[in-house]
Amino acid sequence: MSDRLKDYNARRDFTKTSEPRGRAGPKKTESRWFSVQKHDASSLHYDLRLEHDGVLLSWAIPKGPSPRVGDKRLAQRTEDHPLDYGDFEGTIPEKEYGGGTVMLWDRGSWTPRADVEDMLADGNLKMDIAGERMRGGWALVRFKKGGDDAWLLIKEKDAYAEGEEDALTGRFGTSVATGRDFEEIAQKAKAKRMKEARPNRSRKAPKFRKPQLATLVEDAPEGNGWVHETKFDGYRALAAIGKGGVTLWTRGGKDWTEKFAALEGAFDPLPCDSALLDGEVMAAKVRGSAFSSLQRALSNGGDLVFFCFDLLEIDGEDLTKEAQSDRRARLEELFRGVPGDGHLRLTDQVRGNGAEVFRQACKSGAEGIVSKKIDAPYRDTRTKAWRKVKCVNRQEFVVGGFTRSDKDRPFASLLVGETAEGGLRYRGRVGTGYSEEDLAGLSKGFRTRKTSPFADVPDAIAREAVWVTPDTVIEVEFTEFTDSGQIRHGAYQGTRTDKPASEVGPERPDDADATTTIAGIHISSADREVFPDSGCTKSDVARHYERVGDRLVEIAGDRPLSLLRAPKGIDGDTFFQKHAGKGFPDAIKEIEIEESDGETASYMYATQPEAFVAAAQMGTLEFHMWGSRIDRLERPDRLVFDLDPDEGLGWEDVRSAAIDLRDRLEELGLASGVMVTGGKGVHVWLPLRRDHGWEPVKTFAKTVAHVLAEAEPKRFTATMSKQKRKGRIFVDWLRNERGATAVVPYSVRARPGAPVAVPVTWDELGTLDGPDGFDMGAVRERLTDPCPYLDAASDLQRLTSDVVDKLEAWRR
Repeated sequence: MSDRLKDYNARRDFTKTSEPRGRAGPKKTESRWFSVQKHDASSLHYDLRLEHDGVLLSWAIPKGPSPRVGDKRLAQRTEDHPLDYGDFEGTIPEKEYGGGTVMLWDRGSWTPRADVEDMLADGNLKMDIAGERMRGGWALVRFKKGGDDAWLLIKEKDAYAEGEEDALTGRFGTSVATGRDFEEIAQKAKAKRMKEARPNRSRKAPKFRKPQLATLVEDAPEGNGWVHETKFDGYRALAAIGKGGVTLWTRGGKDWTEKFAALEGAFDPLPCDSALLDGEVMAAKVRGSAFSSLQRALSNGGDLVFFCFDLLEIDGEDLTKEAQSDRRARLEELFRGVPGDGHLRLTDQVRGNGAEVFRQACKSGAEGIVSKKIDAPYRDTRTKAWRKVKCVNRQEFVVGGFTRSDKDRPFASLLVGETAEGGLRYRGRVGTGYSEEDLAGLSKGFRTRKTSPFADVPDAIAREAVWVTPDTVIEVEFTEFTDSGQIRHGAYQGTRTDKPASEVGPERPDDADATTTIAGIHISSADREVFPDSGCTKSDVARHYERVGDRLVEIAGDRPLSLLRAPKGIDGDTFFQKHAGKGFPDAIKEIEIEESDGETASYMYATQPEAFVAAAQMGTLEFHMWGSRIDRLERPDRLVFDLDPDEGLGWEDVRSAAIDLRDRLEELGLASGVMVTGGKGVHVWLPLRRDHGWEPVKTFAKTVAHVLAEAEPKRFTATMSKQKRKGRIFVDWLRNERGATAVVPYSVRARPGAPVAVPVTWDELGTLDGPDGFDMGAVRERLTDPCPYLDAASDLQRLTSDVVDKLEAWRR
């Protein structure tokens, strides 16, 4: 026996690898053991193990087994392995023989059809396999040209054969023993090694203390006196480390050490005798939302991560009276040397630039950020020294009842509320976001009752309701609160068992400004000045878009839109957004559009005036639109020239250039409209029949621009280069291609004084003092008159061959 395992033992250093030693042992079962181990070593392969004569005969199969009859998969004979290796799963150190992760991919038993030694000698080992994935008749046939070690694995024709060669390897990618993938197996093995190297701590672990909580606000605080962290969407937890191990508490003081068993050993690398850490428990692997992933991990035994963000006590020293910055320094010192990708991680912090940190967090899909005052101590209550800013509305609610479903499900929606003065206040219905597992688990935990637990509930809801004991807390994502205080479009995110229902109260931004409702849209921070120099507020912008909404729908409706957003006004950060985002109001519609790289993305468009007001609620100041509509994206219906003057040129230069361009177009037989942009320039535009694709429209615009530049090179340029634009007017033709946008008529501009882009008549253009002379008040007065843009838009034109010929004649 020892001779048969001589090669196996010689190749391994058992002080470094966790593989079983090659020694004699009893049979694993009465039947012959069979297994396949998927091995991610220097190259990915599958190792076939067959029990015979006290060892495991072994073959390495590079492509894995094929269940298709007649397929010949190379199987390289390797050294015999000990019986204990048959169900091995874990990692082999990188520099050791076979270094990489090993997954138990299949297991069961096998039955040879004749004497094994005879079949091996003949080079034709026929067998029946009863595995969890491989089943039926198989044969190992020696490949004569490859020497004694080269064999072929072939599936025989029977009821278990399949038509696809990769049916098994493609269908099954996880362990038959644990359900883990390679990454999860590696993490588990790493945790096991850490556990085996657990330090011997002598100091008693600290006692539980209430954690500090953050106050909800609307905006991240500014200045270098604050640090900012990502807001995690998991379970808040305190970890007490000391003699006897680690205790993990919820924020309410419940001992969840057993529930968080996957974190066993995670805190072992910390070089201390005792400590009390504050942090958040998250799922190691996020699929879908972070919170639902955590709940799945807790239910299924998945891996967890403890993200640590504060240190309250270390080796008997209380740090809660120290400043946030000092506690952070001690925490970073404690974590020096701890791997950054393990089950215990230190959160990232950014000092200052709160608005930008928040913007980037939202862009990456985070729930929000938590901002912490650097000179503040740690207090066991909710304080303004910690402030949370959310990207989307998410809140905990208490379930007080449900409505019945007319489909095959336990309920249609949950009725939720908040604990407030006077009892449980009704806050609306939550009807989406449930998986089949969620529906079953929630309904199983309800205890029905005859009376409503709510202090108030609408009669129409009460008539259809089934009441339950209000002890279930759920997390809900929603778009906003209605004027009556109910959530709009609530979606279930998960059940919270770490917080009692009695603690679920109203959570509204502490620094919320005055609110108002415009066009049915709730405008938060309505009195915030977005144009400080003119005193123009967020509600002023929203009311402007309510007034011009009907015209905007006629002009820009059903066109893909880009938004210029300035959540804190023009003195704060501004950014363009062309793709729809999570939590956008329903009034803003979405459409999937294929982009130039072949990928699709979600774009925005509007079909009603409320959409523009809803965008203003999100901090939008400017709207920019495509030259085509969503029903025929590839057929533009407008062409625009943006006359953009260099800094040294005056209004008269721009106006005369626009008139000259109009005259040139008239010579081609084309009528044009004009709009002052509210900035420096003027737009000259043409309404088109939808007979042309983007390329001819773009080519025509480019040619016109170059004709002007060639005719008067000291006056015009058709090149974007700043060097070429000095002292000239750039005839911007680039807005006439797929995906390019131009500012929408009647859009506010994000410039001092809150100017508006306004379409005018050609006669009126000659009377204006500049391109930025219209503000929102001036536009309101113009709305009783016909719209010059809409008047011109009815005269649809074609870029005929005659038009193109005349244009080419100019160039000659």
